[in-house]
Amino acid sequence: MKRDMKQLLGGAGALSGATTSALWRAGWLLCLCAWLWSPGIRAAAPPATSAAPKPTAEAQTPLGFDLPGYWVSIVTQNWRFRMVVPTRGDYAEIPINLKAKQFADAWNPAPDEAAGKQCEAYGAAAIMRVPERLHVSWQDASTLQVQTDSGMQTRLLHFAPTAADASAAASWQGYSVAHWELHAAPFGPPPPAGAKPKPQYGGMQVMTTHMLPGLLRKNGVPYSGKAQMSEYWEVNGEPDGDQWLTVTTELQDPVYLQTPFYFTSIFQKEPDGSKWDPTPCSLTQ
Repeated sequence: MKRDMKQLLGGAGALSGATTSALWRAGWLLCLCAWLWSPGIRAAAPPATSAAPKPTAEAQTPLGFDLPGYWVSIVTQNWRFRMVVPTRGDYAEIPINLKAKQFADAWNPAPDEAAGKQCEAYGAAAIMRVPERLHVSWQDASTLQVQTDSGMQTRLLHFAPTAADASAAASWQGYSVAHWELHAAPFGPPPPAGAKPKPQYGGMQVMTTHMLPGLLRKNGVPYSGKAQMSEYWEVNGEPDGDQWLTVTTELQDPVYLQTPFYFTSIFQKEPDGSKWDPTPCSLTQ
């Protein structure tokens, strides 16, 4: 009986010790939390720092890439396709398939003119080949605006595309997404040991989709609404002050082209817009 009472009292003592230890730990945690959340501690905490704003596309323009201003087409290649309306069946240098040839052979400009489609030969896939002047400006810090006097078209090159814009309806100029392709200076002394060269030279890449079906030439050579176009824009200057814009284009069309269609358009910068001559679209001249 005495042994049983000792065991019982011993067990009660152990339970009392465990309870005391648990209560002590809970009290210590409660005091720590109160100390951490006290106004004095909060006031002493360092203020949160916000991330630096990302530079705009305009601010990131590569050195020497002086794009805003007026530019005129330099037609030194494909003169007979660009300066005059080519004859029916003259489809040289475009990798069209049989379906495209059949379309072009049967095409007639009169119904399209009557239907208000005279700008179908001034769509994004063809506009840089039209003899023209360009007026390039920043619509805002993230969007370049490219206007043409021939056909009076406007291309918008978006450096900060949005989902709403990308889902917009198809149009003659489609939807273009642009970004800078930057690299370090190709010449000059190397950077100090361990230093990473700052990318500050380069060009602009543009991808265009959401285009309405149009014409690559005014003799009926078509491109479809499934066509996609990628471009690389490069600006080069010369010691005499002349500036040149070169736009290299790759057009892919699973409907009317056998292979991608590559072409290059060259422009020279003009001092001002005194020769700017807005002219409406036409399928016959």
